[in-house]
Amino acid sequence: MLVLYNIGITLYYVLVYVASLYKNKAKLWIKGRRLQQVQPLKSSIWFHFASLGEFEQGRPVLEAVKHEYPQHAIVITFFSPSGYEARKNTPLANAVYYLPLDRAANAQKFISAINPVMAIFTKYEYWYHFFNQLHKQHVPLYIISGIFRPGQVFFKWYGGLHRKMLKLVTWFFVQDIPSKHLLHNVGITNVTISGDTRFDRVWANAQQPKELPEIAAFKNGQKLFIAGSTWPADEKLIAGLITQHPDWKFIIAPHEIGEDKVSRLVNILPKETTLRFSQISHLNPDSYRDHVSHLIIDNIGMLSSLYQYADIAYIGGGFGAGIHNTLEAAAFGMPVIFGPKYDKFKEARDLVELKGGFSIDSQDKLNAVAGLLMNDEDTRHASAVIAKNYVEQNIGATEAIRKYIKERH
Repeated sequence: MLVLYNIGITLYYVLVYVASLYKNKAKLWIKGRRLQQVQPLKSSIWFHFASLGEFEQGRPVLEAVKHEYPQHAIVITFFSPSGYEARKNTPLANAVYYLPLDRAANAQKFISAINPVMAIFTKYEYWYHFFNQLHKQHVPLYIISGIFRPGQVFFKWYGGLHRKMLKLVTWFFVQDIPSKHLLHNVGITNVTISGDTRFDRVWANAQQPKELPEIAAFKNGQKLFIAGSTWPADEKLIAGLITQHPDWKFIIAPHEIGEDKVSRLVNILPKETTLRFSQISHLNPDSYRDHVSHLIIDNIGMLSSLYQYADIAYIGGGFGAGIHNTLEAAAFGMPVIFGPKYDKFKEARDLVELKGGFSIDSQDKLNAVAGLLMNDEDTRHASAVIAKNYVEQNIGATEAIRKYIKERH
């Protein structure tokens, strides 16, 4: 199985290399790994994140550990360019790198260079050679905010190598009881149910959000519907909803902000009442707030603060690979709406069950669900309270993880 794994890693590299000839993200993935030079360190604490979402998820633990162990350098690695490019200059780390390709020589060289006293991986990302090298060098490896499902390779008859990876982990901090049971079923008992560190992150953000005066001026005391991390399938539905509610203001923050993506979005919205954030950021609010009802966010980094101004949120991605972060919005206290592909996300399933979240799969369903929430103040308020309480009741994972690590280091 290890031979097949190594072949798969090589094949993946080849495919990304071919894609890099015409896709910028793949080009960054290849170029970043080729050009980076890892600087030797006397000791470090290594955090690995798949992408930007996992960084934000694991950030509370990163901040707590950095504060607890100031004598060690903090090293961050990302698998994806979207994470690396966004956080390559973060002050939370002494060094930020792309995770080298998972080969035995790369793992040995990288780990020997950074000399970690512990490694902390967030949610997923299981790499055999890196895990094995950490084990050989007696470096504790922690998985935080882990979550497991029966369909994953670890629990298949052919998942022997992946089960071996699990056995190389020092301790698992998982989100829920089913994850713990799945691990127990394959002989993994070094598990604590600590919850999801994202709750700590979004709750802290909601307590002290960055003020956005341009958005406050745009809202101008009216009801505001924010659609965050949207894709074209989401945006088509939002455009249809807009025509039904001229008394509401709308903000759309697309997941991708390339000019072609933003221009396409502009073209499906009412032109006379739509502006981009880059167009209003230098204007006097008196020149636009009365006649502009629809705003497109054409930058990265505002979304987590935008939600403080919303009355209802729509979370994109549910018509593609899966929904984006519902908790950022829920933490501010508002109903959240999203597409049909949410089964992999425990928090979304919980919110739907509690009636703080709502799944839609068509224009008619969105019009009906959003219409009820937008027209019925009592229903909207009840869902908002449920969403906010759900987040507050689930904070605490970071402290549980910090205490466990502190007792052993």
